[in-house]
Order: sequence, then structure tokens, then C-alpha cells
Amino acid sequence: MPRGGKKGHKGRGKQFSNPEEIDRQMKAQRELEEKGGAEKASSSESDEESSSESDSESKKKCGVEGLIEIENPNRVSQKSKKVTEVDVSAPRELSRREREEIEKQKSKERYMKLHLEGKTDQARADLARLAIIKKQREDAAKKRDELRKEKDAEESKGKR
Repeated sequence: MPRGGKKGHKGRGKQFSNPEEIDRQMKAQRELEEKGGAEKASSSESDEESSSESDSESKKKCGVEGLIEIENPNRVSQKSKKVTEVDVSAPRELSRREREEIEKQKSKERYMKLHLEGKTDQARADLARLAIIKKQREDAAKKRDELRKEKDAEESKGKR
């Protein structure tokens, strides 16, 4: 935020073009289009035979490519295939990422299978921990039962 008496650039006055200037520019543009269109029409009629050859050359050589001809062995031109040429039944090669992803999934499935069978170190540790917890819970349940029995015995003695 500007401080003090300084103002930002957003409050500046706007400059508008006057309609006369816009009309003059539009007329000049139309005249150029009409002159350019007439020249193109006359040249296209005389060069109909060579148009197919020049189209293929102009598509290949546009921009800097037309000025410099370089053989780049790494550049692969995109060739479109016809539907009849495409072989759907052919096995497709997987990319490195796809192969790694499939391998990762398979290894995870193998690990889970071994884990469920209790053959992995982590599964053994989990089973041991579960056994300890079960033992503690059984002991706690026995203590609670004994305490209940004692309370019941005391209450029955107190009522008599």
C-alpha cells in the first residue's frame, strides 16, 4: 500500500481514441485486405498446378526450419496410422513407470499374503502383542469377578 501522498499507477487518467481515428484505421485495414485478396486470387489461378507441391513444402518448412535445414537423428516425425494398419492384438510395451507400478502392487500383494499367514516379522510381533493383551484382559476380568464375588459376600453378610 502506498503511504503518504504518493498514489499508485491505477488512478491515472485514461486515454480514449477518437472515433475519427478508429474509422481511418478500419478503412486502411479494409483496403489492405482488398488489395491483398485480389493479388492472391490472380496468383492462385495461374499456379493451380504447382499449388499441391508448394503446400507440402510450405508445411514442412515454416519459421526457422525453412531457413536452416538440419538432419536431427533424435527428432521423430509423427506419422499418423490408418485404422486398418493398427494392430490391436499386438502386445504393448509398458513404460518404466508402469512396470514399476505393477511390480510395486505385486510386491505389496505378496507381503499382505505372507502377513496374513503370519510369516513376516511384523505379523509375528503383532501376534505376540495380541497374545499379551489377551492375557492382560483375562487377568483383569478374573480380578473383576473376584471383587464382585467379595462384594456380594459382604453384602449378603451385612443384610443378615
